[in-house]
Amino acid sequence: MSNLSTPTGKSENSISKPARLLSLDALRGFDMFWIMSGEGVIHALAKATGWPVFVWMSGQLHHTVWNGITFYDMIFPLFLFIAGVSMPYSMGSKAGKHGVAYPHLLPAAAKGEIYRSMIRRAIILLFLGMVVNGLFKFNGYENTRFASVLGRIGLAWFFAGIIYLNFGIRGQIAWFGILLLGYWAAMEWVPVPGYGAGVLTMNGSLESYIDRLLLPGRLHDKVHDPEGILSTIPAIATAMLGIFTGQFLKYESLKWSMWKKGVCLIAAGIILIGLGLLWNQGFPINKRLWSSSFVLFVGGWSLVFLSVFYLIIDVGGWRKWAFPFVLIGVNSIVIYLAAEGVIDFQHTANYFFGGIISHIAQNWQPVFNALSVVFVQLTLLYILYRNKIFLKI
Repeated sequence: MSNLSTPTGKSENSISKPARLLSLDALRGFDMFWIMSGEGVIHALAKATGWPVFVWMSGQLHHTVWNGITFYDMIFPLFLFIAGVSMPYSMGSKAGKHGVAYPHLLPAAAKGEIYRSMIRRAIILLFLGMVVNGLFKFNGYENTRFASVLGRIGLAWFFAGIIYLNFGIRGQIAWFGILLLGYWAAMEWVPVPGYGAGVLTMNGSLESYIDRLLLPGRLHDKVHDPEGILSTIPAIATAMLGIFTGQFLKYESLKWSMWKKGVCLIAAGIILIGLGLLWNQGFPINKRLWSSSFVLFVGGWSLVFLSVFYLIIDVGGWRKWAFPFVLIGVNSIVIYLAAEGVIDFQHTANYFFGGIISHIAQNWQPVFNALSVVFVQLTLLYILYRNKIFLKI
């Protein structure tokens, strides 16, 4: 979500301004693809073919009801992780302009300018999140949902940025631990009226209680909101994992080749996945609560996904296959808002392809309907890309 411009490559040993990682744009696009229309293609294929691989993939493209994890549960935190990875590149360039090595060493005036930009971005994302929730339907205060996916991204990114802008790596790691351990301690030890302490259910959890107590308007699940107030705290840690990763990838040393960095990310990801599974024994992996074990487990998978894209695209140089994902990734907010209702892609797809699709075997029509939506969306994104139109927030 920072400076969505056309990616460029650079020599591994260059000491010039770090280039935008093409793999990061591609991974962001891969992540967004599933919620913009990719899931519809898989669901249709599963129903049309009955093949086990598509049936399994279709099952992975639904949210877990409560405890547990599916691929679909990883999409949101992966996006937030990617936003964190971008931060050292954007803020690092500002530090370079002021002749300091790290953003936390910037002078107060420079930090003030960054703070204003961060506040503006957070407010815009909070507003856009409410728009996606139906703000302009004007259904009244009590029927308006204030919490949102974009709002959480804005808040978590903002507070992670505050930490990054004011602390060195040791301080950042300390804050990461405080966020995860503090959230776990609160959820386990702070009693909820009528339920007691450590009741990690939708009704009885401290997170749900605080949502009912403090969150205005309508909650997503009446008694609980998956983008609620308290669970935004560990979401900051998800963004921090991205910031750690961005600093590591941006670090330039002859001892750390790009290939070695990619392999190291895989190893770190496996370790985090293991730690998440261990913590799951006492604090279940739960996307709706954004549990601390969820942060580690999904953070580990985020590292694995990024390392695969990084090794293939940025290290190996195999880029052409990723172009459709790059189209999505460099205009991710645009396609998210459009797919959430701003544009009726299905209507447009039916207008151009409905007649042809109606002559296809009936059980395969949903598959081609879904593919036609993907085609229309990618066409729009390609037009924006060719004309260098990118939404900057």
